[in-house]
Amino acid sequence: MRLRWIEARDFRNHEHTELEVPEGLVVAVGGNGEGKTNLLEAAFYLLALGSPRVSSDLPLVRRGTPGGSAYVRGEVDGLDGRSLIEVEVRGSGANKVQVNRSPVRRRRDVRRLVRSVFFSPGDLDVIQGQPDVRRSFLDEAVAVLWPNREPDLAAYEKALRQRNRLLKDWEGRGAPPGLQAWDAELVRTGAALTRDRDAAVDAVAARAGEEFSALTGYGLAVTYLPSVSAPGGEDEVAGQGSLDGVPTAAGPDPLERAFARRLAERREDELIRRTTLVGPHRDELELQVRDLTARAFASHGEAWAAALSLRLGLARAVTAEVGEPPVLLLDDPFPGLDPTRQRRLAARLSGRGQTVMSVADDAHVPEHADAVWQVSGGVVTVRGAA
Repeated sequence: MRLRWIEARDFRNHEHTELEVPEGLVVAVGGNGEGKTNLLEAAFYLLALGSPRVSSDLPLVRRGTPGGSAYVRGEVDGLDGRSLIEVEVRGSGANKVQVNRSPVRRRRDVRRLVRSVFFSPGDLDVIQGQPDVRRSFLDEAVAVLWPNREPDLAAYEKALRQRNRLLKDWEGRGAPPGLQAWDAELVRTGAALTRDRDAAVDAVAARAGEEFSALTGYGLAVTYLPSVSAPGGEDEVAGQGSLDGVPTAAGPDPLERAFARRLAERREDELIRRTTLVGPHRDELELQVRDLTARAFASHGEAWAAALSLRLGLARAVTAEVGEPPVLLLDDPFPGLDPTRQRRLAARLSGRGQTVMSVADDAHVPEHADAVWQVSGGVVTVRGAA
């Protein structure tokens, strides 16, 4: 998979940037605020229909742009051959997305064609931040690895939202009417999401550990800690119908039965606290360096290497899943590493498919880079071009 060319109009500080994107390693060089990260963000937006930096599209539209829209378009060699992707990024309202001149509405419609993985310094929050950031990483990994599973998260979040509203608004005694129906939906969708996340960690963990070891010389352990897991034993898979008043989905599914059991155990606490206390919204991703929790004990350099290794591990997992490497976008990956680890990272950037990387200093441009772009004030110049 690769991005053949990209055009960005009125995207961040890029009034009009159009570039051929060669295969191999491409490096964008520029000082702070010049637009190199914005260029990588535009590429990721084209390939994933979302920004890795902001949740709202409004900041993506260049200030003062007539009409309030930015445009990103490009051609990709993807899993289904060559495709033209065009996106109108609107500051408000729904965006307009076309693939080969036909409209598409869902991210997974583009991700089925081409996959991309983005690292930025903000990924330090995956290591050092709150559990919700690590859960977001898990869900992004699922969406990149298996785009058809992306709706599982939305289905669970809808069930969780409705169930929490029911618990919050109930003023009577005992369980509110209708709670059992939402219990069943929470069990069904929560079990599906738990399986997705477990499969994603299984695909990424060992590969991330290998990347971390190559950079540091020692290990990174990545472990999924779900809110609900299914213990073994025949008693966990026998029977169906309901469990202590909590209905289970039809079929002898051990995870769904374990989920229903945990809901039954926490029923009184949930009624008192008026919120759902069981489910994937309480999952955790445990990261350990030298057998110590990375969030509490990793140094800045170790946390940086771990965050980078998770993305590199995810990219390798995608390669193993679909047979081709994703487009890898690395935003300023060197500053958090010491000189030895910087050299190790630079040496490992070959052979990963198309990689587009931004750096602030010429000293960080690897000798084996296939192309170098100079970025200044939102204008990109290809070094060596006439």
